[in-house]
Amino acid sequence: MSFYKVATRLVRVLPAEAAHKTTIKSLKLGLGPVAIGTPPKALSVKVGGLDLKSPIGLAAGFDKNAEVPDAMLAAGFGFVECGTVTPKPQIGNAKPRLFRLTQDQAVINRMGFNNEGLEAFKKRLEKRRLYRDRSLDRGADSGPERDLDRSLGGIVGANLGANKDSPDRVADYVTGLTALWGLPDYFTVNISSPNTPGLRDLQGEKEMEELLDRISEARAILADGQASVPIFLKVAPDIALSDVDRITQQARTYGMNAIIISNTTIERPDSLKDPQKIEGGGLSGAPLFERSTEVLRAFSLASAGKIDLIGVGGISNGAQAYAKILAGAKAVQLYSALVYKGPGLVKEIERDLATRLKADGFATIADAVGKC
Repeated sequence: MSFYKVATRLVRVLPAEAAHKTTIKSLKLGLGPVAIGTPPKALSVKVGGLDLKSPIGLAAGFDKNAEVPDAMLAAGFGFVECGTVTPKPQIGNAKPRLFRLTQDQAVINRMGFNNEGLEAFKKRLEKRRLYRDRSLDRGADSGPERDLDRSLGGIVGANLGANKDSPDRVADYVTGLTALWGLPDYFTVNISSPNTPGLRDLQGEKEMEELLDRISEARAILADGQASVPIFLKVAPDIALSDVDRITQQARTYGMNAIIISNTTIERPDSLKDPQKIEGGGLSGAPLFERSTEVLRAFSLASAGKIDLIGVGGISNGAQAYAKILAGAKAVQLYSALVYKGPGLVKEIERDLATRLKADGFATIADAVGKC
C-alpha cells in the first residue's frame, strides 16, 4: 500500500474539517504526491479557450484560499480551481459544517464561503506568478525543480462568490473580477452554492441578466481591446430543466466561455443510508452523479456544441468521467472522491479514460464529447 493511501486513511480518522486543514498544511509543507509521467496525448483538449493536457480538474472548495494550487497540479490534475473567494473575509457558517457520509461515499457541507478574502487570495496568486516567471526565466529542466516548474505552468482558475452580508452581490462578482484580473488563467462565476441564503436566486432570468451584463461590461473595460481571460458560469444541479435553454442562451449572449455543471444538491435521494444524511447543506459525491449528469446532458442538447461544458458531480472513476464526456462535457472536475480514494485517483482516471477512448475508436477527448 502506498504512502498516500495510508495517509488518506489516517486523515479520515480526524473530523472532516480538521482533516481538510491537515491536508492543506501537509501540501504546503511539500508532502503531497508528484504524478509520474505526462497524460496520454489523447486526453489533451481545448476547453473555454484553455489548452488542457488533461481534462481532469480539481473542483473549487478544496483550495479556498489559493494556498496549494501547484501542489495539486503536481499531483496530476490538468487544471485547478481555487476558491470560492469573496471580497471580504468571512468565517462561514457555524461548526460542525462538513460531514462524511461514508456509507454513501458522499459529503455534505454547509461551509458558507468561509475564506480569507480577496486580499490574501490575490497576494498568493501574485507570488505564484512572480515565482513562475522567475522559474521559467531560469529554465530549470532537470532535478527536483523540474516538476515544480511544470506545475507552475499549469492552469489555475479563480472561483468568485459574494459575501453573505453584501448589499449588492452582483457588485461582489465585479469586484473579484477586477481585483484578480491578470492573475488566474480563468474565472468562474459561482452562483450555485446552496449555503449562502439567496445566492441561487441569481440563476433567475432577470437576476442573471443583470449579473452577466455587469460582468460583461467590466470584462470589456479590463481587457481593453486585448484577448480576454476566459470566464465560466457555474450552475446548480437543482435548476429546473425548463430553465436550461434560457441559461444557455444568456451565457452565450454575454460571452461566457463555458458552463460548469454542477455544484452540490440540496436534494436527498432515497438511496442515502448514512445517519448523517439528515444534516443540512449541499450534498456531493456518488449520490450526485445521476442528477448532475442528467442536467449536463440537457445543457449539451441546448448548447448544440456552441458553448463548452465542464461536468462535475459524483465522479470517482474513469467510467464516470467518461460518462460525463459522452453526455457532453469537454472536461470534468472532482473533489469529494479524493476524500475516500486519495490523490492517486487522478492518474487512475486518466489511464482508464485513455483505454476507453481507444476501445471506442476515439482519437481524442473532443471526438467523444456528446456521443452518448
